Amino acid sequence: MIQHDELIAALQLHFGFNSFKGNQEAIITNVMSGKDTFVLMPTGGGKSLCYQLPSLLMDGMAIVVSPLIALMKNQVDAMRNYSDEDGIAHFINSSLSRPEINAVKEDVLAGKTKLLYLAPEALQKPENIDFLQGLKISFYAVDEAHCISEWGHDFRPEYRHIRSMVLRIGKAPIIALTATATPKVQHDIQKNLDMLDAVVFKSSFNRPNLYYEVRPKTDDVDRELVKFIRSMEGKSGIVYCLARKEVEDLAQTLRVNNINALAYHAGMDAPTRTTNQDAFLMEQCQVIVATIAFGMGIDKPDVRFVVHYDIPKSLEGYYQETGRAGRDGGEGHCLCFYSPKDIERLRRFQQGKPVAEVEIGNQLLFETQSYAESTICRRKLLLHYFGEEYNQEKCGMCDNCRKNYRMIDAGELLSIIIETILELSEKFKAEHIVDILKGKETAAVMSYHHDELENFGAAEDEEETTLHAIIRQAMLSGFLSKDIESYGDLKVTADGKKYLKRPTKFEVPIVVEDDDEEEEQEMAGGCAAADDVLFAILKDIRKKLSKQLDVPPFVIFQDPSLEAMATTYPITVEELQNIPGVGAGKAKRYGDEFLRVIKEYVEENEIIRPEDLRVRTVAKDSTRKISIIQAIDRRVALDDLAESKGMSMDEMLEEIEAIVYSGTKLNINYFIDEVVDPDEKDEIIEYFKNTDNDNIKLAMETLGEDDYDELHVRLVRIKFHSEFGN
Repeated sequence: MIQHDELIAALQLHFGFNSFKGNQEAIITNVMSGKDTFVLMPTGGGKSLCYQLPSLLMDGMAIVVSPLIALMKNQVDAMRNYSDEDGIAHFINSSLSRPEINAVKEDVLAGKTKLLYLAPEALQKPENIDFLQGLKISFYAVDEAHCISEWGHDFRPEYRHIRSMVLRIGKAPIIALTATATPKVQHDIQKNLDMLDAVVFKSSFNRPNLYYEVRPKTDDVDRELVKFIRSMEGKSGIVYCLARKEVEDLAQTLRVNNINALAYHAGMDAPTRTTNQDAFLMEQCQVIVATIAFGMGIDKPDVRFVVHYDIPKSLEGYYQETGRAGRDGGEGHCLCFYSPKDIERLRRFQQGKPVAEVEIGNQLLFETQSYAESTICRRKLLLHYFGEEYNQEKCGMCDNCRKNYRMIDAGELLSIIIETILELSEKFKAEHIVDILKGKETAAVMSYHHDELENFGAAEDEEETTLHAIIRQAMLSGFLSKDIESYGDLKVTADGKKYLKRPTKFEVPIVVEDDDEEEEQEMAGGCAAADDVLFAILKDIRKKLSKQLDVPPFVIFQDPSLEAMATTYPITVEELQNIPGVGAGKAKRYGDEFLRVIKEYVEENEIIRPEDLRVRTVAKDSTRKISIIQAIDRRVALDDLAESKGMSMDEMLEEIEAIVYSGTKLNINYFIDEVVDPDEKDEIIEYFKNTDNDNIKLAMETLGEDDYDELHVRLVRIKFHSEFGN
């Protein structure tokens, strides 16, 4: 067996390092002793060295199975830089021509090559199997081994054939390596590669330098993102989105807000992807906006923030992507925007897939949702998910550990939860248990007759989030566990059964909202303008104009538009037409007097305007708006138009209202004449002529809800605004 001093000397000679990190030396020693090896090591922990160094020291050639062409190229280039012989490392994949593949094989046959990287698809080709069969193979390295498991975040069916290929080429020790694997995924990998007896080296998943934060994803998410990135001036970051179009749109939004951002996704041509990736690595751009196609094998140690614009599909994916921050041990801020709507969208994406695949996908989504909604220390939750316990009460490096909490005693509810799980023979998941306790008559609950259980509806007054929080806390406390084979089914541990016999106090943290924030939210129900004095002045101008023009004040500008003016202080026509509900038409028609007064007010009061901080938006929906205007010009029936756009009639009317309120004149008389009685139309118009408020609810109450259809009132209101205001 090779000695420590010899390994250190080899490490210094080939890689220029004087010492190993973490488990590296033990792993290398195990590989060189001919034993199967399983390596679970976080991103940045130095996995590659665990097979690169032994390949140089052992007889024969090591075969490395790797999923990405870019990753192979990076690693081959790195190995060649450490050696004076280019033939030391090669790869075979679809990017090589036939002459290039023949050149690789010549180096292999000449004994120059110590590391040969293959994609799993290339490993399966009969010509490659025939070529490799007669060679001395030192060992097989399966990189990104989580791709083997259907429960892994990046499942590749080709990976499941690796073992049979190994047997055909020639048996040799296997080292499987991954940065993210739950106990379930680890078991799948070892079972599939027939290496259940492998020596397992598991490094800690804790990245103490990373700060984890989850924020609600609201309509102002772009504004929040821009502010966040501006606070990281001069620091590199990655923003992950789920969809390619979202990547393009968001990169454009960041650029118009003077943030140097580029896009990256699999739908782009290879030269553009490479150019954008290199620009990020060379710090020619600050931010890369990408799908999950970006990142594997990207060795940039000083990424200072990773943002998930959309919630990821799994915690494995989330952990690996956040792991690209702070690889040098420095600052790393991991921000995730979360909305329950995104979870529902991801669930809809799974429709039509095989039942087993949908079940797995839903469970992975449930874990991600639990992480986002939990009040428990995020580091504790993440590490527990990967089978590692974090014993500190608070990490101090996540948003949950910096919030204010009150502790509730959930002992009684925990006992009810344990009772229910046991009564169901430990064969159901957390969502089903919560549905029973809430008294929900879901299809699953009714089909199993679980509405007849004694605990059905026992916690109907509790929030679902509270019940899930108790279950998560019970798992962290060792009272409950999840079955590794039937993933997601809740099991009661021995300690849980003891707890049921002798219940004690069981505290769960609940976030306490800041009183000041609540007061601000309550106040927001009134005038939302930042400057009440200016708002009052603008209302007076509107009132004066309405008398001069003989139209209701709301036809000129609605209150939200005046509130925005009293917040952002527009002083040019361009700034005014960007105010919600104004547009170019109204800015030109009514804007002069408003702009003059605002400008004078700003100068007299020496106000510093927030224009420089304004988050500029890209008109993402302009194409749809134009197509709606063109369809109305062609006199397309509005209900048919809504159906063709995949919209409800209510959504279509909202779009048309927004177009008209921004100053564009639309003629929908052809449709109104078809659906609204002439006398009814005249009465509605007369109502709007004589009111100071165009609110539909108020209109319905005044006109009489039994006598008028709300759809008709909205249609005529659009006609009124278009004819009298535009």
